[in-house]
Amino acid sequence: AILNPEGYTIHVHSDRIDISASACSGFFYAFQSLRQLMIRSLIDQRSYHITCCYIVDEPRFPYRGMHLDVSRHLYPVDFIKSYIDWIALHKFNFFHWHLTDDQGWRIEIKKYPELTRVGSKRIRTRRGHQNNPNPEFNDEEHNGFYRQDEIREIIRYAGDRHVQIIPEIEMPGHCQAVLAAYPHLSCTGGPHQVADHWGVFEDLFCAGNNKVYNFLEDVLSEVIELFPGKLIHIGGDECPKRRWKDCPKCQSRMHSDGLDRADQLKSCFTHRIYHILEKLNRRLIGWDEILEDDLPLDAVIMVWRNQDIGVKAARKGHDVIMTPSSHCYFDHYQADPQSEPLAIGGFTPLEKVFQFDPTSNIMDVDAATHILGGQGNVWTEYMPDTSDVERMVFPRIAALAERLWSPLNHRTYSDFYSALSNLQKQYEIMGIRYYCADYL
Repeated sequence: AILNPEGYTIHVHSDRIDISASACSGFFYAFQSLRQLMIRSLIDQRSYHITCCYIVDEPRFPYRGMHLDVSRHLYPVDFIKSYIDWIALHKFNFFHWHLTDDQGWRIEIKKYPELTRVGSKRIRTRRGHQNNPNPEFNDEEHNGFYRQDEIREIIRYAGDRHVQIIPEIEMPGHCQAVLAAYPHLSCTGGPHQVADHWGVFEDLFCAGNNKVYNFLEDVLSEVIELFPGKLIHIGGDECPKRRWKDCPKCQSRMHSDGLDRADQLKSCFTHRIYHILEKLNRRLIGWDEILEDDLPLDAVIMVWRNQDIGVKAARKGHDVIMTPSSHCYFDHYQADPQSEPLAIGGFTPLEKVFQFDPTSNIMDVDAATHILGGQGNVWTEYMPDTSDVERMVFPRIAALAERLWSPLNHRTYSDFYSALSNLQKQYEIMGIRYYCADYL
């Protein structure tokens, strides 16, 4: 019997199809499987004839996520809906929507209109790789954001497909777009501008200024009115501390709180945001740097640097989502960079994605129960067009889906690869543009 609410059985008879599940999500995934069988039949037999079979299927992990960064490049609402369709097709159940960063603020907050009037507009964008010593810029303005009514529409669309959306509002770093709109929230008072290139920036929210926490509580209050899911992502990564060391307000806060080092302010900052979200009946999730902030154990750790950090977090008692850059960053090159369009770096071919196991290096059963699953991340510094996103996501999304849904030793990479041409034909029928190369 299928006990997992996302699991199902399909029994295809000569004259009927029987589907069994314990919840609506199970029936939904059963229909996704039938849809794939029908497309496969159309490819093989040029008809919608499904061979008699019996399928028992359920996911290995409860969290199966795909991420999309819309701060660096904004994509139309229709594309976001298509992205959600693709997530659902591959039986992912979470969409991590990265809405804010240094290069643009993409969500309407009615109490703070400058966030979109100023923070959503980047006057130019750096061309070429970040490491180029002689930078050039595209002087076209990049702007735009999602209105609250558009976000509600997207959330409804995702809900109909059993996809929960996790919004990410970056803090205390990666906030140049905010500071451009409201410079008094920084340590220096500005002026600041929406970043026109990539990287980590020194300016961040002033940890000693109470107006920062009032502002963020207001923002998060509007965010949770839109997003019904329990999890709210606060970023928390790549946070330089030099501004805090030089800031009188931060130094005063350190003195009043009895802190010895400026980096301790990061923990104080994150704890305040944790309690704001707790008051709003939401659960904090952040990148793995927040593990250093000694948060309560119900904070979720999203691991991007390496899986050993996730093992440590799980053993401590935190729930963990594994998304290591070594296997799950779909902005990395898929083949020799000399033959590929420009990307941020790294090398994550299809086979490496297939080798991903969220529970690797975890020996104790108690810690393994805290590994909720994994996620593919799509950072878009070098993906200005929707076609770029498709080329970087497909078919790596299929390899990740296999690792998060199926039993660990369900099939080998050779098995998966042998079915790849059939999958690519399905993508073609659906109008999906995918990356094609000799993966072996």
